[in-house]
Amino acid sequence: MNDVSEFKNIPPTTLADIVGRAQVMDIGIRPLWSPMPRVAGPAFTVRCPAGDNLMLHAAIYRAEPGSVVVVESGDLDYALAGGNVCAVAQRRGIAAFVVDGVIRDLAEVREAGFPVFARGVLPIPGTKKAVAPLNEPVRCGGVLVNAGDVVVADEEGIVVTPHARTEQVLVDARRKLAKEAAESLDAWEGAHRSRIEKALAEGGFEG
Repeated sequence: MNDVSEFKNIPPTTLADIVGRAQVMDIGIRPLWSPMPRVAGPAFTVRCPAGDNLMLHAAIYRAEPGSVVVVESGDLDYALAGGNVCAVAQRRGIAAFVVDGVIRDLAEVREAGFPVFARGVLPIPGTKKAVAPLNEPVRCGGVLVNAGDVVVADEEGIVVTPHARTEQVLVDARRKLAKEAAESLDAWEGAHRSRIEKALAEGGFEG
């Protein structure tokens, strides 16, 4: 999908300005190693109940290459995946995991260079018993994510663009980036200072 590949050229900061706060995951979900490359791809959504990771393990064999696997987890007490699961996902062409939970074997994952964004690391694995549908709407990092929404993630944050808005968001992002590229720092500073001084004056600031 052409549109999705173009999203890799757009920083989360630019996307966040366009799609708004509701589409930006909270700061608890962070890159687990650095420097983390920017990833972008359609969401493949997974829901795992507390203590169980079966459906994430199933998802690595079902998600299309280029997908970002987005996981809603029921707890932070058991790891959803480890080094081998991440290695298989990477080998199968999955772009990244974005997990509202924890993983284990971070050293292996970092060494392999597989992008994982999660709440942290814990050495205890979950069980594999709870069957649930895949590609249902999930909530991850406070954002409602549907299958096929475009996920862009790097060290600046994680932004989800709803599938129905991808075309317009791309147009707006290209325009915004072009405008920023054409503006010198001197011009930006002049406009910024004028705006700040106006806001201070209107607020009654003296100094």
